[in-house]
Amino acid sequence: MMIDLLVARLVRDQGRSKHHWRKAIGPVRLYDRETHPHCNWAVTPTGTYRDVALIESLLDDLRQLHPLLKA
Repeated sequence: MMIDLLVARLVRDQGRSKHHWRKAIGPVRLYDRETHPHCNWAVTPTGTYRDVALIESLLDDLRQLHPLLKA
């Protein structure tokens, strides 16, 4: 699951707890591949500017590796 990968990478690279990062990441939204053929998922992180920047940077990397997810 994408959320587990995000949390594991953030805990490993940045520290803090799994709970902290899960709360900051929020839900992973999936979209129909017909309307979003290049990347069918999105996350809207919340928290401090630093946390959001770290999450967005990781999301950019992971979108290149995993652009399409299955439900």
